[in-house]
Amino acid sequence: MEPLDPQQQAARAWFEGLRDRICAAFEAIEREAGSDARFEYQPWDRDDAGGETGGGGVRGLMKGAVFEKVGVNVSTVGGRFSPEFARTIHGAGEDPRFFATGISLVAHMANPHVPAVHMNTRFLCTTKRWFGGGADLNPPIPYEEDTADFHARLRAACAAHDQTFYDRFSKWADDYFYIPHRGVHRGVGGIFYDHLEGPFEASFAFTREVGEAFLDVFPKLVRRRMGTPFTEADKARQLAWRGRYAEFNLIYDRGTLFGLRTGGNVDAILMSLPPVATWG
Repeated sequence: MEPLDPQQQAARAWFEGLRDRICAAFEAIEREAGSDARFEYQPWDRDDAGGETGGGGVRGLMKGAVFEKVGVNVSTVGGRFSPEFARTIHGAGEDPRFFATGISLVAHMANPHVPAVHMNTRFLCTTKRWFGGGADLNPPIPYEEDTADFHARLRAACAAHDQTFYDRFSKWADDYFYIPHRGVHRGVGGIFYDHLEGPFEASFAFTREVGEAFLDVFPKLVRRRMGTPFTEADKARQLAWRGRYAEFNLIYDRGTLFGLRTGGNVDAILMSLPPVATWG
């Protein structure tokens, strides 16, 4: 892979630093619950013999008392899209070369009253450069208070940069995180954005704000609910909901497709799948 330019290096460093802080915050919650669970890290790379396609990342995975399964992955890759796939990627139709770096997180919780969550932010370079990502809450048993607090924090993050962002990006999340064959949304929403171009520093600052908002609000929601008693019926409801989550990620999720089509680490790409789920 070609050497990183200053913008690419800055984005990569931010995503790696955010990963470290999120993992530390989640491990602290496990310690509060009396668990000694820690993240296990597995590096991977995708260099080819010619050096044109390469890069890699680190898969971080923890299975604990509170976080039944949580993955926090950072990847930095480059190379060439296949001609067919290039036509579907912003700015890659005429030149299939690309660079991508980002963080991807999915947490499936042991207690069905604690919401599952997804967060992803990324920086992509083709003939264009843009940021994308977002965060969305996925409770098997929704609480209005949790939903309101999650959205309020994301709304504040958006308002600090552009008063139109929250309305645009929350609707984008509602439209995107939808399971057409079930006729239901994957969760209670959040924000989703893509192709955020313009001045690098402004777009990068907003993407950092999204990461900080997630790190601020989600641990609070976990601590609020992780001690709530639950029944077998609650657990059954969680497992059925996880089946819907798996269906979305395998059929509709763009990140899953992008990772598989660009030679990513399969275990890291599919870490979003729940540890246990039920159907029918």
